[in-house]
Amino acid sequence: MRKSQKSQAEHTIDLMDTALGEIRKALERKETGLVLDLLGQCQDAAIAVGNMIEAEEGEGTTAVHLLEEYCELLYQIYEAVTQEQPVNVPGSCKVLRKKLVQVRNSIRNDIRIRKEVVFLPYKASMWDSLESVWRAAVEDENCDAYVVPIPYYDKNPDGSFAQMHYEGSLYPEDVPVVNYEEYDFEGRRPDMIFIHNPYDECNYVTSVHPFFYSSNLKKFTDKLVYIPYFVLSEIDPDNQEAVKGMAHFCTCPGVVNANRVIVQSENMRKAYINVLTEAMGADTRKIWEEKILGLGSPKFDKAQGTRREEIDIPEDWLRIIEKQDGSQKKIILYNTSVNALLHYDRKMLEKIKSVLEIFRSEKEAVALLWRPHPLIEATIASMRPKLWEDYREIVEKYRQEGWGIYDDSADLNRAVALADAYYGDGSSVVQLCQSVGMPVMIQQP
Repeated sequence: MRKSQKSQAEHTIDLMDTALGEIRKALERKETGLVLDLLGQCQDAAIAVGNMIEAEEGEGTTAVHLLEEYCELLYQIYEAVTQEQPVNVPGSCKVLRKKLVQVRNSIRNDIRIRKEVVFLPYKASMWDSLESVWRAAVEDENCDAYVVPIPYYDKNPDGSFAQMHYEGSLYPEDVPVVNYEEYDFEGRRPDMIFIHNPYDECNYVTSVHPFFYSSNLKKFTDKLVYIPYFVLSEIDPDNQEAVKGMAHFCTCPGVVNANRVIVQSENMRKAYINVLTEAMGADTRKIWEEKILGLGSPKFDKAQGTRREEIDIPEDWLRIIEKQDGSQKKIILYNTSVNALLHYDRKMLEKIKSVLEIFRSEKEAVALLWRPHPLIEATIASMRPKLWEDYREIVEKYRQEGWGIYDDSADLNRAVALADAYYGDGSSVVQLCQSVGMPVMIQQP
């Protein structure tokens, strides 16, 4: 049973106990109509509590059995009053109160509290930032965990919403998904909600549906938890220049609105605290110290737990990876980021074309696995629309030629597990590759 339900049941029992005092007074004053009304209300309350317990705990609980006995006692008094038979007021009320005490003790001691935890990923490719926490929740016998993928929109250059996306069908087969239209946040009021998108209305490229802004979600839970969908290069929290460079990640709405924020390390925690204290005032430091937790990123858990031998490699990938003698080529993970494209503009497109041409010339010895950032196309369409056709042509030419792998799937960790080395832009993928001991080289435009 949920904590809120258990509290509701105990509160109802307290009201029934209070009503018992009024029943005794009415019996002593022989106010028949009031007695019958109060007895009926108590019976309705007992039935409601019993139904709620059975719905959550199943049939046969001690508490429900005691409530049935309590209702039988109420009925006996009701019958005696309607037939104008004498009622032993002190004795009857004492027995009813004893039964209520037994019900209260059974609810308190026999019924375990179950937590309801909801995970709200928006892009399936970012599910790894929540997955290990979800798996831990699933393994907790006192926890009900739900994965509710939420819709998101591309944004037009003027900031208005464009196409809506819903990726509920892209999650791993062992992850049961609940449609966001079927989960009643107000009615269920989950104990915890986990999010990995902190931007609310502040992202220029995409937006989750406004219902799922952190400013709204915090109305439906006592604990909203934000875990970043990315990992950053580790920094010295006392290095003001380095902290300044990542400050925009720390002041997003999701960070401010969440009850807890879980970041990748203790140093990153200190950096967040320093940034938020600087932005919000010295008197707020204690708030951030309690809110920000440096417990590590689930992305590292996923990357380090994915083994190459366990991966199902697509047939068309194998054709590119394997040499004619059956041995495998070295696989280079080529990652292109949103930030690099925004910063270097058309120069970045020329860099991508140059890199692809170099790897094409080495295709007999090396297999290229190009994996662009999952939001790169939406970013170009929203913030660099003049580059869209040129970028699309680069991608289409690469895919049609078929000498390399183009990976726009939701599974980043498959690419990390397969690759022998990383080449590309600086991004959170770099930290994942380094966490598994992969050599890394950062490209320059």
